[in-house]
Amino acid sequence: MVGGHRRPGLGINPEWGGLRLYETMLQAEPDLFINSGDTIYADQPVVAEVKLDDGTLWKNVVTEAKSKAAQSVADFRGAYQYNLADAHMRRFNAATASIIQWDDHEVRDNWYPTRDLSADAKYTSTKSMALIAEHARQAFLEYNPVPVSADEAGRVYRTVDFGPLVEIFALDLRSYRGPNSENRQPALDDASALAGAAQMAWLKTRLAASRATWKIIASDMPIGTTVPDAPAYFDAYANGDDGPPSGRELELADLLRFMKTRRIRNVVWVTADIHYCAAHHYHPTRAKFTDFDPFWEFVAGPLNAGTFGPNKMDATFGPEVIFTGIPPGMKPNRPPSDGFQFFGRMKVDHRTRAMLVTLHDLSGKAIFSKELPPVA
Repeated sequence: MVGGHRRPGLGINPEWGGLRLYETMLQAEPDLFINSGDTIYADQPVVAEVKLDDGTLWKNVVTEAKSKAAQSVADFRGAYQYNLADAHMRRFNAATASIIQWDDHEVRDNWYPTRDLSADAKYTSTKSMALIAEHARQAFLEYNPVPVSADEAGRVYRTVDFGPLVEIFALDLRSYRGPNSENRQPALDDASALAGAAQMAWLKTRLAASRATWKIIASDMPIGTTVPDAPAYFDAYANGDDGPPSGRELELADLLRFMKTRRIRNVVWVTADIHYCAAHHYHPTRAKFTDFDPFWEFVAGPLNAGTFGPNKMDATFGPEVIFTGIPPGMKPNRPPSDGFQFFGRMKVDHRTRAMLVTLHDLSGKAIFSKELPPVA
């Protein structure tokens, strides 16, 4: 599991070794790769050279498509072609099955369908967020292994049954959300939605029907981590008020309550977006909303992007930060050459059915591990 490809302005640097984390992950011989999104930075051009804090130069491969923010289908295709120029990525893709999600940078930073682009000078051929997202979706589906849905053209969310031990539920928290806001709405409706009513109904149905020991919810956005969007808005579930659920938190509270009521056990969340790795444990005894069973959320990434964080946590669902993979007081936006690039591994023992989760750094070294026994 991993997310995030590039720091804005930093692309493929052959002198440094290209997208090196792909080679590290390949050495781990994964059966399946979950990429939680930000697979491209469609809205962020790369330049030939970027001066780093230590005075050295990061030297990018530059293509015409990656010299501007993507707007047309051809632009978005060019962004995926740019990544595929890296030999590490091609070797990894040839050897490993993948579940690829999208988040914001496959389209535009912190996008939602009705976002106003009138003041964004990067977009010259169109100011329609909906049209840009449509172009982005076409290219995403062309370049990534997403099955065609009989229910909805271009649908990104889906499940992958990985045998009796594991089923994966890959979400799409971009296509159906309401506008980013202060995220304090008192009721759940279209404006306060993140996954949206139809996707949430689908998720409940599929979770209730699953016979797998472990249900892995692959979410392109974190749960209790605050993800700001200017001026004082939020891009994910958490709204930073530490109180009872409001805004998009209502959608999540409804899902967690449903899972407890239906006794849906052994649910683990994996996510990215926030550009560092972490292990979070959620428990009702620490929470303002208490009608749920305890669960884990594991964060991994970035793959070849700037490292930030850690972000502030919202106490509504009782998160405890068990581990964070970056040092306290780290300068923000660290380049890949600083080494703070991460991936996660999940392995289920077929005899005990216990799940071992490990987080790894750029070298492949395990920097955190947690064994989760199954709950009957």
